[in-house]
Amino acid sequence: MPAKDLYHDAVKNALIKDGWNITHDPLILSIGKKDLFVDLGAEKLIAAEKSNQKIAVEIK
Repeated sequence: MPAKDLYHDAVKNALIKDGWNITHDPLILSIGKKDLFVDLGAEKLIAAEKSNQKIAVEIK
C-alpha cells in the first residue's frame, strides 16, 4: 500500500467540508490479479430523488 501524500489530509478535509462522505481511504480497485490504489473514494448525495455521485481522488 502506498504512503499518504503530503496533501492527503488537506484534500480529505476539503472534500468533507464540501459535503462529500469519504467511503474509502484508500480505495482499492482489483482488476484481475492486479490491485490499484486510489487515495480516496467519496460520494455525495445530490438530492433525495437523484442517484449518488461517486468520485475517486488521486492526490498528487
